[in-house]
Amino acid sequence: MDQVTDTKEKTTAFSRLLKPYLAFLYPDVDTDILATKVIEAFWPEGARRRKRGRVPGNMMWSQSDALLITYGNTLRDGVHKPLDLLYDFLLGNLKGVLNGVHILPFFPFTSDDGFAVSDFRAVNPQLGDWTDINRIAGEFKLMSDLVLNHVSSQGRWFNAYRQGQAPYDRFFFEASPDDDLDMVVRPRTTPLLQEVETISGPRHVWCTFSHDQIDLDFRNPEVLLEFLRIIRLHIDNGVQIIRLDAVAFLWKEVGSPSIHLPQTHAIVRLMRLLCDYAVEPVVLLTETNVPKAENLSYFGERDEAHVIYNFPLPPLILHAMMTGTAKHLAKWQRAMPPAPLGCAYLNFTASHDGIGMRPAEGLLSADDQKTVIDLVRKIGGLVSMRALPDGGEAPYELNTTFFEAMRETVNGVDEYHLARFICSQTIVMSLEGIPAFYIHSLLATPNDHDSVEKRGMNRAINRHRWDYDDLRQRLANPGSMQAQVMSQMRMRLQLRKEQAAFHPNATQFTFPMADERVFGLWRQSLDRHQSIFALHNVSAETVTIPDSALNLIADLTWIDLLSGDHIGTGDITLAPYQCRWISNTGH
Repeated sequence: MDQVTDTKEKTTAFSRLLKPYLAFLYPDVDTDILATKVIEAFWPEGARRRKRGRVPGNMMWSQSDALLITYGNTLRDGVHKPLDLLYDFLLGNLKGVLNGVHILPFFPFTSDDGFAVSDFRAVNPQLGDWTDINRIAGEFKLMSDLVLNHVSSQGRWFNAYRQGQAPYDRFFFEASPDDDLDMVVRPRTTPLLQEVETISGPRHVWCTFSHDQIDLDFRNPEVLLEFLRIIRLHIDNGVQIIRLDAVAFLWKEVGSPSIHLPQTHAIVRLMRLLCDYAVEPVVLLTETNVPKAENLSYFGERDEAHVIYNFPLPPLILHAMMTGTAKHLAKWQRAMPPAPLGCAYLNFTASHDGIGMRPAEGLLSADDQKTVIDLVRKIGGLVSMRALPDGGEAPYELNTTFFEAMRETVNGVDEYHLARFICSQTIVMSLEGIPAFYIHSLLATPNDHDSVEKRGMNRAINRHRWDYDDLRQRLANPGSMQAQVMSQMRMRLQLRKEQAAFHPNATQFTFPMADERVFGLWRQSLDRHQSIFALHNVSAETVTIPDSALNLIADLTWIDLLSGDHIGTGDITLAPYQCRWISNTGH
C-alpha cells in the first residue's frame, strides 16, 4: 500500500491527531483552518507525507551511530571556506568512525556564537553556503539547530516588530516591569526584561538569555507556522536530526516559572507528530540542561523527543575521574530508566557550552560539587553563574575543555592525564544511548584563555579555532597529544560500532561493584546473542575484582575486545584508568 498521500487531503487520521494539540494551544483560533495552515507549512505545494506515522521502535539508530559536535568555523586557514575545511577533516579523519555531525548554528548571527540568529533561511557566508551543507549531509547524518526560543535583536524579524509591521508586530513576548516575575527560572543573571523603542512607544520585551536574544511569543500561531517552514527548509537540505535549542523556555506565562509549561510539551508533541509523518527520516532532539526528572519529561509518552541529552553525565563523570570513585555515577545510572521504545539518550561529556551543574543537583552533594568546582578553577577553568529567584546566584556551568579538566585529580598532577581522559570517553561509548563527542575532545584542545580575554565570555575557553595547517601537522605527528587522542578514540569507536550489544537500546544493567573505583555495566544485544561487560577503572590505582562479580557464563569464550586478552576463571585486573569490554563474541 502506498505510504504517502497528497497533503491537500483535508479529512484524514493525521488531521484528527493534529487538531487536539492546536485546540489546546490556540483555543481562540479556528482549529480546522489552523490545521490546514500547519499542513501547508510543513508540506508545501508538491511535498508529500506518509499515510501512516512511524511506529515507535529501535530502527532509527544503531550501534553504528556516533556524532561529532562542532562549530562550522572551528577549522580555519585563511584561504578556504571553513565548511570546506570541515568536510575535508571529516572525510580524512572520521569517515567510517563517526557517521553523524552536529554543526552548531550555521546561520547569520549577531552574538552568542550563532545562537542569536538574524536569518534562519541563509547559511552564514563566512562559513559557506547551502551547497557546502548539502555536501556534508550527503556523507554524514546532519544535525542542525532550531533556535526557536529567541532571535537576534538586530535581525529582520525584530526590526519589523519595532516598526509595527505585520505579522512580526506580534512575534515577541512583552511584559511589564510591574508584573510578577519572581518565579521565572533563568540560566543567566542579566535583567529579564529589556525596554525598547517601537513605533507605538516603549515596550518591554522578554530576554531569557541576553538582550541581543529576544524571546518569541508562541501564543501567536504565526510564530509556530514560521518555524514549521524553517524545519521543512532544514529537511529539504539534508538535515536528519533537529535539535530544539532551549526548548524548555518556549512558552511563557507571567506569574509562573515559565519553564516546562504544558504548552511547551504540546508544541514538542506536535513537532514529533509532523516528523513521524514525514517521508524523510527525521529525529527530534531536545536540549534541556535541567535536573533529571525535568529532562526525562521530554520523552513524554513516547510522543515528544526521539532523543534527549543525558545532561547529568558530564558532571558525574567529571567527579568520578577527579576523585577516583564512581559511587555517584553508578548510583545515578542504576536509578536511570531505559529509554522508552522509540527513544534514546544522547551521551556526552563535553559540548560547545560548559559542563552544566544544574543536572548535578540532587546527585552530587554541595561538598562534592565544591570539590569539582574548586579543582576546575585550580586547573585554569572558569565558572559561570545563574540567577536565583531570591536574587542570589549559583554555579550554572563549568567552563573548560574536558581534556584539560582531566589534567589532574584531587590528589594532584600525575602521569595519567591521557589515560584518564580516554577512560572518561570510553564510559560514554559503553552506556545505553548514542555517543556524541565535541571536536575539542577529539583534538585534545587545551583551554583557550586568550579567546576569553579577547571575546569577553567564559565559554570562549572551550571554543578554540584551530589553524587547519597546524592541526594537520599535529595529527600527522604520532607523538603529539592530538594524534594520540585521535588514534585511541578512532580505534575504540570503530570497534564499538561492530558490537550489537552497544545498540543504543540494548539491555543495560549497572553492577553494584564492591570496589567503588570501578564503574561496571552489562550490555546485551537486542537478539540476546552478545553480552559485553564494560568495566572502567576511574582511579590511578590498580584494581583487582573476582570474575564471579561479572557472572561470566560457563562454556563460552570471553575476550576483552579492547586488549585482546582472553578472560578465564580467576581475578580480573584493571590498571590505572584501564577499561575492558569483555565480550562472549567479537562480532
